[in-house]
Amino acid sequence: MNDPALSTEHDYGGSAFRPLYVTRVAVSGGSSAHGRAPGRARSADGALALELRMPEELGGDNPGPNPEQLFAAGYAACFHGALSLLARRHLLDPSPITVEASVAFGRDPADGGYQLRADLVVRWPGVDRDTATPLLAQATALCPYAKMTRQGIPATINLAP
Repeated sequence: MNDPALSTEHDYGGSAFRPLYVTRVAVSGGSSAHGRAPGRARSADGALALELRMPEELGGDNPGPNPEQLFAAGYAACFHGALSLLARRHLLDPSPITVEASVAFGRDPADGGYQLRADLVVRWPGVDRDTATPLLAQATALCPYAKMTRQGIPATINLAP
């Protein structure tokens, strides 16, 4: 099995954050009284272009992709990638691995605003629990989405001129 180009052994370069990939997605259009707006999401390169919808559970009447689904897909894909990398390093077949992300949108009891909760379920047929468990712990440390859910993420919010 081939090693992917990115790995913790080959792309680390010091004490400062060094971006390896940057993407930009803009969301526009739509309005909502619920603090949630449907609209259009488009990546700068055009690879992602879709209409965002309000889930029916939040008063939406048109099923379609929503921000929580996009976050769940990103989290599951990232964790899957980290676990697959570790599996290959341990000469295990990553092809049967399935990672399912559940993302819940709800009220934050601390301030009455909103918050997300995310849970992952990993299925790895043919690999025993004693083998998989330490690899899940390593993937949790390796996956930036898992790190973000534990520690937060450096972020800025600026008003454009």
